[in-house]
Parts: sequence; structure tokens; C-alpha cells
Amino acid sequence: MGFWESRRVVVTGGNGFLGSFVAERIRQAGCRQLFLPRSAQYDLRTEAGVSRFFADARPDIFIHLAAVVGGIGANREHPGRFFYDNAAMGLQTIEWARRNAIEKFVCVGTVCSYPKFTPVPFREDAIWDGYPEETNAPYGLAKKMLLVQLQSYRREYGLKGIYLVPVNLYGPGDNFDLNSSHVIPALIRKCVEARESGAPRITAWGTGKATREFLYVEDAAEAIVLAAETYDGSEPVNLGSGSEISIFDLVGLVKELTGYQGEIEWDASKPDGQPRRCLDTTRAFQEFGWRARTPFRAGLERTVAWFLESRLRQTSAGAASR
Repeated sequence: MGFWESRRVVVTGGNGFLGSFVAERIRQAGCRQLFLPRSAQYDLRTEAGVSRFFADARPDIFIHLAAVVGGIGANREHPGRFFYDNAAMGLQTIEWARRNAIEKFVCVGTVCSYPKFTPVPFREDAIWDGYPEETNAPYGLAKKMLLVQLQSYRREYGLKGIYLVPVNLYGPGDNFDLNSSHVIPALIRKCVEARESGAPRITAWGTGKATREFLYVEDAAEAIVLAAETYDGSEPVNLGSGSEISIFDLVGLVKELTGYQGEIEWDASKPDGQPRRCLDTTRAFQEFGWRARTPFRAGLERTVAWFLESRLRQTSAGAASR
């Protein structure tokens, strides 16, 4: 409890999906000075925006979660934006953390940084063994460069920066916009809307053969806060659940939990993305005693329930306003 009470803490992306859980966990741990920058107030891609924010917040701990990110479709459509915005935000915030001699910088990277063909489970020392999967490469490489920056700044300037690599996250509050969402929220929304409309089938991207590992958002938030408190190493640390599921089996599970009875039409003209994803999380347990605790089915049930409740609230609010 005492770690957070006297420190000024910044969480970029603190009003977003993962960031809201991280911010709440830090508040519960006793933090009295928590700053959550909004892009409308501070453009963290620019030196002027970042310098002004550091002057206002004067942080001791900086947790960088802000990212411009989406699913395979969004990555294909916006490779330039995803590269520039993510690289610029990281470069500027780490540089100004160095200039202000802050106590610790916590950077959250992405599993998309791993090579396309990585031996499973992915170990941290394999992150430089090849080029990322093509649709994710601009985003993944932009985030991976921040690992290089943190390690370089540690050697030259003594900046304490740590780098965490989570797998795909899911949970209540996720992004369910079909134009930019990841696979779990997209499938949940498609199945629920198809069930409600009586549609006989939905379309899923790819072949269903690719595998993914998913981490419940509350488990990810716990890991980030614990690492901020106790981990001081320069090497990246994987954050994952340790279980792998094919997209084909995932679709079947989402169908079951949403009550959709229709058929699945696989669009093989769309990319599968990386063939497999599953992380070795040994280092996280060895370095700061963390393991994921939420079983995948239980987390998925909570996510579906949240989405249904959210839709009901929106419908009720719309009816009340008419």
C-alpha cells in the first residue's frame, strides 16, 4: 500500500480499456496523485504537448499504455498512422522522462512485435529472431523500438525503464467497433446482432486455423501494477495466460455463450494473421511473482455479459430520450 501513497503517477491511456483497470487498481492501492492525460488536452506525439504535460504532472512513475491499435483490418488500413503515432508517443514520453529524471518508466509493448514464425511458447529472447507478421509489422516494430530506447537510455542516462509484452487482451469495456476491434469483441458483437436479427450465418475472417492466447484485462492490470512496484530489470517480460485456442474453437465458444445458432462462413480471402501465438510467462513469475488467474471461459462469460448489459443500457437510454 505504501508504495503508491506518496508518488505522483501518470497513466497514459488511463481512460481507455486497459488503462481504466490499471488506474483503478493504483487508486485502490492508495495513490492520491494520479494523472490521466487526454489527447484533447495534450498531444503526446509532439514535443510541445509532452513537455507541457510533464510540467503540469511532474510524475515520479510514468506508465505508458496509450496506443493507436486495432484488429487485422485496421492494421491493414492504417499502417502509416499506426507506426508514426505509436513511435512518436513513445519516443517523446521516454525522452522527457529522461530529461525529468523520473523514478521509473513502465512501457507496455505488444505481442505483435514477435517474429511471424516464433517457436511456441514465445520466449522473450526470441523477440529479435525475425520480422513480425506483415499486417501487424508497422505497429509491432514501432512498439519494439521503445524497448531499444529504454535499454539505451538505461545504459547512457540511468533511466529505470521496464518493458512488458502482453498477449491479446479481452474483457468488459473492450472496443466493440467492428471497424477497429480485435477478434473477441468483434465475434461477440457479430453473434449477438445475428441472433437478434435472425441472420442465418455470420462471416469470420481467415480459415480458423490460426491460434491465439488471450489475457483477461484485470489480470493484465494486476501484472502491470505489480511490475511497476517490484521489477527493475532491462529485459522484456511476457504477460499471458499460458493457454492457446484456435480461432475456429474460439468462434464455437462465442457462439455458445451468446446463444447464436446460425452458421459460420469462413472468408479465406482475408488474412489469418500470425499463425500461432502463445507466450512463455516464466520470467513474469520469477521476477515479480505474477501468474494469470482468470480461466478463459469465465473471462469470456463476463465479457459477453458486460456487452449485453451495455447494449441494454444504450437501448433504455435511447428510449428514454425519445
